Amino acid sequence: MHSQKTPRSGLSCKMVLQAVGKVLRKSKTKPNGKKAPAEEKKHYMEPEYTKVRVMDFDLKDLVALPTKEIDLNEWLASNTTTFFNLINLQYSTISEFCTGDTCQAMTACNTIYYWYDERGKKTKCTAPQYVDLVMTFVQKLVTDEDIFPTKYGKDFPNSFESLVKKVCRYLFHVLAHIYWAHFKETVALELQGHLNTLFAHFIVFVREFNLVEPKETCIMDDLSEVLCAPLPPHTHNHVTER
Repeated sequence: MHSQKTPRSGLSCKMVLQAVGKVLRKSKTKPNGKKAPAEEKKHYMEPEYTKVRVMDFDLKDLVALPTKEIDLNEWLASNTTTFFNLINLQYSTISEFCTGDTCQAMTACNTIYYWYDERGKKTKCTAPQYVDLVMTFVQKLVTDEDIFPTKYGKDFPNSFESLVKKVCRYLFHVLAHIYWAHFKETVALELQGHLNTLFAHFIVFVREFNLVEPKETCIMDDLSEVLCAPLPPHTHNHVTER
């Protein structure tokens, strides 16, 4: 029996995501990889930055399916939609710095991402072009009632899990690019705590439900291991709203 759908905007597990979104809105300003040029220093790995979070929760508890009465697909849909909205919002804070001139390819660490269209045609895009393709693709999916149903009694399609995995893989690419190419701008905007919290929450979520293959996320494993580990009490460094 199909369980009653829980309103996606009202799920309590989104406390962290909602907090990130709220401050981002206040602060807003104007396996498909290939080896890229030699890796530069990862400024986002410096302790002064990794210790900064918006707030500290047990992320494992936040992403776990709350009760057996909540449909797994509904839980995946709810969280995936919210992550899409907030990653899109996070990117928008640095989008004016991400141009065809500054980011001539969609890079992250030692990887260049290519876009594959519905026919499988491979295209090298600038980063802003790639992100636009990602966000357009995901927006179309999450607003399609046949794929992300919101009405009681309407089932999810058989392809739903594979589509969620595809969405999460694309969203990971966007987060990785923000860290790799635009972390300095993020720090200048004092949004590194929000980016760290969003990234950690997203990584714990995709790991919990095996939504992105480890070989895809391994380029950011060093950051994942630091951010997904709880901070010792004396190092908590909460970001306050301005």
